Amino acid sequence: MRILRAGDHKRMPWKNGGGETVEIAVSPEDAGLAGFDWRVSMATVATDGPFSIFPGIDRTLAILNGNGMTLDIEGWAPALTTASDPLAFPADIPVAARLEDGAITDLNVMTRRAVLVHTLMRLEIDGGRTLPLTSSTCLLLCHRGALSFAQGGETGALASGDALLITDAGEIELKIDGEATCYLASIDAG
Repeated sequence: MRILRAGDHKRMPWKNGGGETVEIAVSPEDAGLAGFDWRVSMATVATDGPFSIFPGIDRTLAILNGNGMTLDIEGWAPALTTASDPLAFPADIPVAARLEDGAITDLNVMTRRAVLVHTLMRLEIDGGRTLPLTSSTCLLLCHRGALSFAQGGETGALASGDALLITDAGEIELKIDGEATCYLASIDAG
């Protein structure tokens, strides 16, 4: 288990140059935008426009802040808000975004299609609970609030923007406590 503090996340330009992304974690470590197996990042979208194309990549997107946006995905036009479930779609097809009312911040989980699969879910934490983790790699992002965690003698705390990366997890139970809105990315071999 490794805590990834918000202040240590890597800032970098979008692949298409249209904005900035904040990379929370990537595998392999130090992989570039063309060579990752999986990647978890946040981006601020301030204007309407196209998404970057990532050949052979699957993407799941969730809106963290802002009034939402509508995507154009090959004639399909899902509208996303902070209340929407995360949306999965291929990252190697043309996708354009139209903002509803001002800038948004989104969370992106991307995996290399031929190698890995992933899921992304939002969790509302209010008090103590046990979170069963069954994927080989899990990343728990504390979006709002704060929480503490314990597993196998290891303990720690996450503040807003911090993440907990668990690799080679197998099947474990993570004890968490606090008041927070979190996102759990689970990544497995495809």
